[in-house]
Amino acid sequence: MEGTSYCRIDQDHGLMCRHPCPSVPPFPRPHDCNMVNPNRSAPYLGFLPLSALLTLLFSVLIYLTFYYEPNYVFSPEAMSAIGKRAIRDGESSTGLNATVASVVRQLSERYPGRILPNPQWMFNNAGGAMGAMLVLHCSVIEYVIVFGTAVGTEGHTGRFFADDYFTMLHGEQWAFVPGALQREVYRPGDQHFLPRGTAKQYRMPAEAWALEYARGNIASMMPFGLADSLVSTFDWVTVWHTVRVSAAGMATELARGWLW
Repeated sequence: MEGTSYCRIDQDHGLMCRHPCPSVPPFPRPHDCNMVNPNRSAPYLGFLPLSALLTLLFSVLIYLTFYYEPNYVFSPEAMSAIGKRAIRDGESSTGLNATVASVVRQLSERYPGRILPNPQWMFNNAGGAMGAMLVLHCSVIEYVIVFGTAVGTEGHTGRFFADDYFTMLHGEQWAFVPGALQREVYRPGDQHFLPRGTAKQYRMPAEAWALEYARGNIASMMPFGLADSLVSTFDWVTVWHTVRVSAAGMATELARGWLW
């Protein structure tokens, strides 16, 4: 009708109307007829605090992973020396059993109270490879294990927020990175260093054992160590032993105040 103002609803811009604007229920009379409905942009404001929190947490993770150096108990140099002495002990005694026993004895003597009592062997499936491990120490920033296989294996090393030092005790480990046309070969006494953030394919072509030491964000390595057992082998016994031993070790070290 001529002379009559009316309101209309625009799906893209909210309530729009010509001046003057009569109140049209159920919409309240707007203060400004050219005003865009402010409620349409309000939900996006809720993401700002969450984005800020995620950015802060990510920044802290990067700092702790790549820049902060806590007071580590062990060292790569000590692992190398222990491994080489254990190899000599094995050569002069009963072979591989004496080598592993020497590793455990040396660690217990050098780091009293830091080595888990009565360690037990358990399977380990990770990155497509299968072997067995003897957990000797585990905290939120370090772990020490003897790892290997009597039949050979191969798989993905994993890509971690931690440095990994793999000191060969027996047999060989092969490895390579994309672009390399020849394999890396590590023999008894050699220490294979895998820096944090890097990954390789590796293979133990036959019987092989190593003293493995990792330092950094150990908790971030747990999904890799459990994923194959949870979604492929469904070996709940191994999952239970892995979680039980790791949790016991971490709890013991946390009780000492050994944190980041």
